[in-house]
Amino acid sequence: MVREELAVRLNDREYTNWLKAGRCLLLLKDGLHPFITHHMSTFHRDLLNQNALLRKPCETSSCRPRGNKLSSPCRVCSEWQRVILRYHRQPSSTVNWDNCFPPHWRTDHWELAKAYMPRGQGKVKGADQCDASALLNLINYCGGFQSVDTKFVREVIRYRNELMHSSEFHMKDEWMKHYRVALRNLVRQFSHVPQMATAGRQIEEMLTVDLSVCISGLDRMDSADLDGFEIDSVSQWETSADLISQWEAELLQERLQELLHAADDDTTTWDAEQLMTLDGFLQANRDLGERFSAELQAIHSLQARE
Repeated sequence: MVREELAVRLNDREYTNWLKAGRCLLLLKDGLHPFITHHMSTFHRDLLNQNALLRKPCETSSCRPRGNKLSSPCRVCSEWQRVILRYHRQPSSTVNWDNCFPPHWRTDHWELAKAYMPRGQGKVKGADQCDASALLNLINYCGGFQSVDTKFVREVIRYRNELMHSSEFHMKDEWMKHYRVALRNLVRQFSHVPQMATAGRQIEEMLTVDLSVCISGLDRMDSADLDGFEIDSVSQWETSADLISQWEAELLQERLQELLHAADDDTTTWDAEQLMTLDGFLQANRDLGERFSAELQAIHSLQARE
């Protein structure tokens, strides 16, 4: 039954467009995080070498944001704050200080990185734990990434937001064409990074693969390469179904977390309509409703509070 329900969804072309576009973001994330880890480590080390005060420990060991404000930090953390703003490409925009634990700015490059990222990164310990949106926003806002043309980064961020905010989980073919160009332009910025070259090839394969299947699961897929093997037998289809189901779950999980996090945040306007649409979609697909039963309970609790 699970595979039958998945097969029905995969026979909806615009839904498979949504799924493939989202999978490309996961591939992009995997290609980006080694580069970003190395780059932020180097940027952090350079800041320490340029400023002796930054090499000193927090004077109280207790400087931390209250809400999203870093009020009355010690002399050292105040200097870190000044330097972070100096390298912020849009310092007049909201800086998410509540992502950070300032006493660790001296010793942990990732605590520095989180100052340039969207809210909700407080517990994240490294680039490999971030989604594509968080990593792209880091590159966009942190002036330490001088080698990257941010107009291409912002373009992919825009497409990512359109994708994740699609209430029906449907993307048209025309949208996919423009999205493909935006991804190519971005990947080209990292032609010197081996992991991004690999991600670029995987993205191209994903955008051309035909995920549509009939309910019996006996149709051959057009892809020559899905995670390294050809799809030419029922047993391989079974394996591929598990993979595709996993990709689908990762994307839906990301969207659920984004909506639920916004709903739990008193300072954020949350999208009740999108949450209800997602609730309806999950309940209409029994396999997904079972997989996300805990999240559905959380949605129903929020609706009961309204």
